[in-house]
Amino acid sequence: MATTPLSPSEPTTIEKMRGLRWSIAGDSANTVFVEFTFFGSVFILFLDALALSKGQIGIVLSLFPFAGLIAPFIAPRVARFGYKRTFITFWGIRKFFAAQLLLTPWVYGRFGENAAILFVAANTALFALCRATAETGKYPWTQEYVPNHVRGKYSALDNLFTTTVGFMAVAAAGYVIAHNDDLSGFMLLIGLGVAFGLLGVWAYSHIPGGAPVAGPAQKNRRELWTAVHDHNFRHFLLGIALMTLATVPMISFLPLFMVEEVRLPQSQVVLLQNGVLVGSLASVFVWGWAADRYGSTPVMLSGVLLRILLPICWLFMPKGSPYSLYVALGIAFLQGVANMGWAIGSARLLFVSVVPSDKKSDYMALYYAWIGVMGGMSQLIGGWILDMSSELSVDLEIVQINPYTPLFVLGITLPLGSLFFLRRVKTDSSVGIGRFAGFLFKGNPFLAVESMIRYHMAKDEQTAVRLTERLGRARSLLTIEELLESLADPRFNVRFEAIVAIGHTRPDAQLLQALGQVLHGNDPALGVMAAWALGRSHDGRAAEPLHAALDSGYRSIRAHSARSLGTLGDQSAIPILQARLSVETDHGLRIAYASALGQLQAIEATEAILALLADEPEEPARLELALALARLTGEEYTFIQLLRQCRADRGTALAQAITGLEKRWRKGRDTAVTPALTLLTQSAAACSTGNLDDGLTIFCRFLHTGIPDDLPPFQQMILQACTHHLETAGDTRLEYALLALHLLTMNP
Repeated sequence: MATTPLSPSEPTTIEKMRGLRWSIAGDSANTVFVEFTFFGSVFILFLDALALSKGQIGIVLSLFPFAGLIAPFIAPRVARFGYKRTFITFWGIRKFFAAQLLLTPWVYGRFGENAAILFVAANTALFALCRATAETGKYPWTQEYVPNHVRGKYSALDNLFTTTVGFMAVAAAGYVIAHNDDLSGFMLLIGLGVAFGLLGVWAYSHIPGGAPVAGPAQKNRRELWTAVHDHNFRHFLLGIALMTLATVPMISFLPLFMVEEVRLPQSQVVLLQNGVLVGSLASVFVWGWAADRYGSTPVMLSGVLLRILLPICWLFMPKGSPYSLYVALGIAFLQGVANMGWAIGSARLLFVSVVPSDKKSDYMALYYAWIGVMGGMSQLIGGWILDMSSELSVDLEIVQINPYTPLFVLGITLPLGSLFFLRRVKTDSSVGIGRFAGFLFKGNPFLAVESMIRYHMAKDEQTAVRLTERLGRARSLLTIEELLESLADPRFNVRFEAIVAIGHTRPDAQLLQALGQVLHGNDPALGVMAAWALGRSHDGRAAEPLHAALDSGYRSIRAHSARSLGTLGDQSAIPILQARLSVETDHGLRIAYASALGQLQAIEATEAILALLADEPEEPARLELALALARLTGEEYTFIQLLRQCRADRGTALAQAITGLEKRWRKGRDTAVTPALTLLTQSAAACSTGNLDDGLTIFCRFLHTGIPDDLPPFQQMILQACTHHLETAGDTRLEYALLALHLLTMNP
């Protein structure tokens, strides 16, 4: 397959892979910075300590996203200056404005509260502008330096490190705030945050790519109008907008909800962030792996659905209870899981499917500006709603309506609306959300994941075979890729075990197709097993390859394909199998065709199966043919149970079966049949003493006189054959006695 050549300025895949560790290091250091300065619960509590109202807090928070409006205007200059150079420059400058916050206590003491608020707001605005400029370069740079084939895994690993670091940062922040009652604790955290932020800038400088875009043609070319008219891009932006309006204000003011309504101490509220981080940490690899394997859309939509559950949980959580903290931590864990699914899925979809790589500058600028507008509006709307509903208080017993309830209602309804747009975005996945959910909840997903991890670590054939067997035992479609990989393994025993494992797992189109290819291959040993596995799938899609295999050059494959068609209950195979049975000369194939016709309850094949049974010299084959005739009645349990009992004690088993038959037939019948039923009593008595010849002879006399005329013709034909062969062969042809007792028991 031909590969798209890299531009002269673009790094190679090897260089990109080497740069990912520096990206993770930079993001980890930046996590400490954001948790201690502008983006964590610390900053919300800091603004609250400065006595800002919720509306004022909303205005300050809106400065960050609104600053993104500059992105479409500066995108060409950012491209010419270089994505990397722009990011490093302004990402570093913004740390200066973050450091300015350390002067807040001095400004507060020297000029008063209002001056301190304006000072914080001004530095926040300048920080936001630097951030917006830097991220205008970061988005297209990130699309360049992260290879698509590992984007999900990279996101998972990146989030693993940032979540772990964030966990420790939040724990430290909670400790500092708990032990400082004034602004000094916040100042200490901000100072440490700035130091880590500068460390992150140094790490980012080692990432390749992001070179300036040169050339006059590229310099003047804009794609904003193309992006605006891109239906796929528009649907994505509308979905993002609704999700932003729903979640940003709700999450931003959640710390205040926990303090004011749930009545948790500030130190515990900060620690709730750890619940989010644990949820993120626990799910990050699952979401990243799922995004690379199944595509972005099902992961993203799963995140949306999980996010809808969050406000419902917050609405009904206990308030002022000893259990409030534990419930809040549990919801925070779910929040982390939901956030990670949404973040990994939506980001991967944006970079892989929504934004064309050759138009990334303007597409990303427009995207950044759009989320800025929506983010800023959401903060303003959130603060305005809280100010307007500040007096709202209604106790409905099952739920308490408070000023935060309108935000929670928006958190439920708007994500439902976002699904309408997000489902219309061109997907990179062939797996829908319903099927993706089935992967997670059908079978044993824990055994599946554990087996998959161990399978990829198997070092020898024996271990690979054993773990392949476990993949099938999980009965989870999560293991499809591993099973397909095992089916292509160069080791025969692994391929053989893969077919067995597929036969034990849930049916899937990919697996059935792969089995069909093995069935029509040149290895009869594997082809036979593939035929068996297709039959065991009980899936109608398996019938087509099995029909084709009836013409295989290998008789064993033809035989097993016929049996599997019987197992599938494929009625369309009856004429084919019956025609082949009438002309086939191979003994094994005739047995297979007859057995399949029995499973399909093809009563028109009764005479042919009886003729085959009469001439069969081997007892196992005779029992299989007798079972085929028994199955024509639609039930086989009686025949199998009686056969098992006869293997332990033939005389006793026959006596008990005949006695039971006599009791069943005597009920509801007139005295005219009493002499015939007496023969059953005599037959049972003879069999119970071990005299099978006499017992079966008497039983044959009953068959001559006691068979009702209203039995279906095919059953009468079978009973007549049973009578004839029992008279001539006695207990040497036990299958006829079992077959007769089965039919009579089925027709009391």
